[in-house]
Amino acid sequence: MSDDVPQNFNHLNVYRDGKVLYVEIDNPPINLITVPLLFDFINLTKWVEDDEDSTVLVLKSVVDGFFIAHFDVGALLTMDSNESRPADSLTTFDELCLRFQTMNKITICVVEGRIGGGGSEIAMSCDLRFAASGTAVMNQMEVPIGIIPGGGGTQRLPALIGYPRALELIVGGLDLDAETGEKWGYFNRSLPKEELDLFITRFLDRVASFNPESVRSAKEALQLSIPNLVRGLVKENTLFNERNNSESGRELMKRFLDLGGQSVLQESRIEEFALEVAKSIDKPNNGISEEP
Repeated sequence: MSDDVPQNFNHLNVYRDGKVLYVEIDNPPINLITVPLLFDFINLTKWVEDDEDSTVLVLKSVVDGFFIAHFDVGALLTMDSNESRPADSLTTFDELCLRFQTMNKITICVVEGRIGGGGSEIAMSCDLRFAASGTAVMNQMEVPIGIIPGGGGTQRLPALIGYPRALELIVGGLDLDAETGEKWGYFNRSLPKEELDLFITRFLDRVASFNPESVRSAKEALQLSIPNLVRGLVKENTLFNERNNSESGRELMKRFLDLGGQSVLQESRIEEFALEVAKSIDKPNNGISEEP
């Protein structure tokens, strides 16, 4: 482990191997994007942007069954609906995702478990997403619990898989398995765990052996092909805030938490659970089994 790599994070373990920086996400039980984890990501990306010795950043999870879950719904419920912000400004989360997208590093996500909501939005802002077949699953679960993706999900997902498929997943709150995700373009590749590890090792060794400035210049040039997202991100956040501050949205989010949301039990079946939450709003319990 290099002495120059910061170790003052709450839920990230960072180490260097040559030109590759590895980041292990460690916020059990589901790698929920809590406020401390959000600040970890912010501080990480600002540091990595200035690191001259690396050309690749790899994100992976040490929490079994989960890559990164969604943003903490409890934290969303505490957001000040009267908070003033310039109408044309980006949120802190959008700025974080743009740093992952535009930094002069190849940003890679190794997804072996569930990824959802804001976790998916972080992954989509990275350059590459590699999935373990049979265990990696993506889900944008916001609409069933009364809100919408608010961190670029409505902007980046259509660019990856097309408008009709993005609408199907977002409005339906449906799971996207690794194999289908590869066919649709969400994941670059879907491979069994052992093959995935071998492929990533070879890919990283290959990229790390190339001239760093060539790698960085190639990414910079490729970024020119991506439409400017700022206008869409700003409008998305306006719509998100309307839903997040609405009576119906807050009622559904509270119901989501009351019925066991953000537990391993329910997050592991988020497609079914989110539907149960949506249907339970006028029913006392609706037969949903809560985690003990």
